[in-house]
This record gives sequence, C-alpha cells and structure tokens, in this order.
Amino acid sequence: MRVVLLADPDAPTEIAQRVARRLPDRLAEKSGHERRFDVEVVSEPFTSGTEDPPTLMRRIKDRGRAENWDIVVALTDLPLHSHGRKLVVDLSREDGLALLSLPSLGGWRLQTRARRAVEEAVLSLAGLRAREGVRAGQLSLKPFVGRLAPVHSDTVGEEETTDLRYIASGPRGYIRVLVGMVRANRPWRLVPGLSKALAAALATGAIATVNSTVWSLAASLSAPRLVIATVGSVALMIGWLIVDAHLWHRTAEESPEARKRTALYNTSTVVTVGIGVVVCYVGLMVINLVWALFILNDRVFASFTRNPLDAAEYWTLSWFVASIATVGGALGSGLETDEAIRAAAYSKREQERRRMLQDDQDH
Repeated sequence: MRVVLLADPDAPTEIAQRVARRLPDRLAEKSGHERRFDVEVVSEPFTSGTEDPPTLMRRIKDRGRAENWDIVVALTDLPLHSHGRKLVVDLSREDGLALLSLPSLGGWRLQTRARRAVEEAVLSLAGLRAREGVRAGQLSLKPFVGRLAPVHSDTVGEEETTDLRYIASGPRGYIRVLVGMVRANRPWRLVPGLSKALAAALATGAIATVNSTVWSLAASLSAPRLVIATVGSVALMIGWLIVDAHLWHRTAEESPEARKRTALYNTSTVVTVGIGVVVCYVGLMVINLVWALFILNDRVFASFTRNPLDAAEYWTLSWFVASIATVGGALGSGLETDEAIRAAAYSKREQERRRMLQDDQDH
C-alpha cells in the first residue's frame, strides 16, 4: 500500500520526514503484518491561496488520483476552521484522504503527537482499526485529545469530499490551537533575526551602565517601578515591531468566522513577538550584569549614589539598564527590513500567506 505524506514546506515537511522514517514498520506492526506499506514524503505548498478545508480536500483528492496514491495524509501548519470551529482532522475514507492541521495538536510533544495522529489516520483509512476495538473506518481519538482540549466529531456537508471530521471546541481548544501556531512560528528565531536592533540595544546598555545619572536613578527606584519600566519597554518593543513591520493582520471579510480567524492570527503574532522580545530582554539583562561586574568601581559608584556596590545594586542596575536598552533596541529595529522581521517571526508558510494577502490588498 502506497502511503504519501503531503506536507507544506518548512515545519510540516520536517515533521513528515521524521514520521516517515519509522512509519512503515509501525504500520506493519499495528496491522499484524498483513500488509506492506511504502511511505513517501512529498513537500509542496498545497494550501497556497486558500484556507478552506473542502477546497483543500478536493486538491488532495485530485493530486492523489493523478499520482495513483493509495492513501494521502496532508499536513499543514495553518490553523484551519470549519464553520467557525477549529479543525483537527478531515478524512475521506472512500478516497483514502486525510487533512491534518498541526496547530490543533498543540505546542507540546508535537512530533510525538503528529506521529501518532498520522499512524491513526493511515490505519483508519486502510480499514485496519476494528481489531483494536474501534469500528472500521473510525478514528481512535487518543492521539488527538489533550488533557485540556476536548476533541469531538462534527457534521459534514453533503457536497463535501470529507465524510469524517473532528474539531477542537471551546476556549481550551482555542488556546491549544494558539499554542500550536506560536510553536509553528518558532519565536526563538526572532532573536538572531533582530541583529541591528540588538546591536542598538547592546550599545545603549553599555553606555547606560557607565552613566552616573543612571546609577542614581537605579538606586532610587523601587521594585514596582522597575517592573513598570520592564513592562513598558517590552510593550514598546512589541508594538514597534508589529507596527513598523506591518505584522498586524487585517481582513476585508466581515463574516464572524473571518473575524475570529483574524483575531487568532493577531494574537499569535503578539505572543510570538512577545516571547522573542522577552528572550532578548533577559539576554540583555545578563549581558549588562556581566559588563557591570567587569567595568564598575565600588568607590566611584558609592560616591555618586551613597550606596555600596553590592549584589543587590548590581542586580537593580542591570535590570534598569535592560529596560533602557530595550527602548534603544526598539528604535534600532527600524533599521531592519520588514522581510527580515517577518522571516524571524513567522514560519515560511505563514510568510507566504501574508505576502499573498498583501498582494491582494495592493491590487
């Protein structure tokens, strides 16, 4: 039986390739070695230009028929929706097709969950589930259900290719998809992607660390004010990146589903950029602390602040300087190109989706 994992570029392809290494043996084992499975990974942007599940299923069906594939499991890192609800998986048992939205699996243990979900989908489409207490053609929901995310079946329109659909519903399902989207964006890539902003922040921090006015201000600030400075500088950096790089998503559609989808994309943007900025902030704090330990003299410091240069003063100064440096980094981020920031903040598939939306708006 020829099984093809049709995957969007970037993260879905990487996941599919890892799954494919062990998939033939695991399928043969679970099916009682009744069949031999040949597994192949095909990487192509099959979701290009649309997020509509019925349209995607028709594309997958046409692709599978053209290549004479027995079973096709399509993986995408797009959050798909069905009538306003978060789609987990669509199956067409007659055509041997499955469409899996990876964000619906959440952000934790994604590789393991994806592997189990693909195995379950293939076994279901091959009609090999009855031996394990699951009705033939049905899915065991264990690979799809998390402790905090309910997954259940949903109705399918008569005109659709799909004959079995599972969705994640409610606030917990929303949070799970959101975490999955942020995981797909890989926010830690934002740090090296903001090289010019980080250079500006480091320069600002280095100068501020040896400024006697900054010493006096840091020594006089209470913990609540330091927290306010932190929140304000991080919020400024996040807002500046989103506005300057045009990361905020807008839609011309006025349907409730479009508004929900837009809100989900924008929330994932804020969380993605926020995580990247917080990582930068912590890094700046550590670097400023090392710099202060190396450069400051306790007698000079005490002569300006009338406080001994102890561990508490080092920590307070580094904390305050990190906030100042983050503001400097926000200004320095204007030197980055919009494409560089988008590349750091989003997966390749999300970058492509946003470019197409921008092109549509420009025309």
